[in-house]
Amino acid sequence: MLGVRLPSELEERLTNLAELTGRTKSYYVKKALSSWLDEHEDTLIALARLEKKGKRIPLKQLEKELGLDR
Repeated sequence: MLGVRLPSELEERLTNLAELTGRTKSYYVKKALSSWLDEHEDTLIALARLEKKGKRIPLKQLEKELGLDR
């Protein structure tokens, strides 16, 4: 279970949409979050990994090791 506080304007828009369409606010929040994650999840994970210290392999070296440098 997750509780989220929304700015009043966003809450009002969401409430109006739910009432007009006969869907729940939860339905639209789940759809919006799923869509946002589909768009941003990979990028955010990659950025988080770049922030961690660790061994780095240049792309050219990796391509060579995998035989993809032809």
